[in-house]
Amino acid sequence: MEQLTHSHAVEIHWHSYELRPKGAPPISPEYLARIQEGRPRLYATARENYGLELKPGPFGIDTRPALIGAKYAEAQNLGAAYHDRIMQAYWQQEAKLDDLEQLATLAQEAGLDRQEFQAALSDPAYDQQVQEDIDTAASYGLSGVPALVFDNTYLVSGAQPLNVLQQVPRNALMWIIVSLFALVAPHAGRLPVWVLGVFVIAVVWRLQVHRGRW
Repeated sequence: MEQLTHSHAVEIHWHSYELRPKGAPPISPEYLARIQEGRPRLYATARENYGLELKPGPFGIDTRPALIGAKYAEAQNLGAAYHDRIMQAYWQQEAKLDDLEQLATLAQEAGLDRQEFQAALSDPAYDQQVQEDIDTAASYGLSGVPALVFDNTYLVSGAQPLNVLQQVPRNALMWIIVSLFALVAPHAGRLPVWVLGVFVIAVVWRLQVHRGRW
């Protein structure tokens, strides 16, 4: 996703999702075994494709406090810094995100006030924002992460390489251009030349923005 923002006019908005909500039934040994079996391949992919050494924290923990903390961080205009620090700590430094003291330390490292952050974890307003995200995910039919929704229209499930993600804004752009053409074409003979000129300029502008040239 970070690479995509460098090559395309894409703005990222992170939303909450709980893989293991508090009170969820225990993970079956068979499912846990499948997860463990897939981890060597995940580690190899991260190392070979992105130069990252993964040392993830514990699986199956209660992430609700971390999600609530993200909403508070966003309210302080530090959402991106908090997200980056939490992701790095969990995936590369074996952080225990259900440890509230450790979570507060990470928030502090992201630039947030420690005491205000700890107070925000029990604020029902932030908890409600998390729940709204979860309810939205359910309305989309999502049952796992990562799940990327482009422009509330295009869903990409699972961890995908950059070339797959690049196809989404490209396809979305083509649909926009086709829609504009379908709108203008029936009236082209009756439209002033300057209107058609504006249409052509708009199409070229969208293409150049998509390519990162303008």
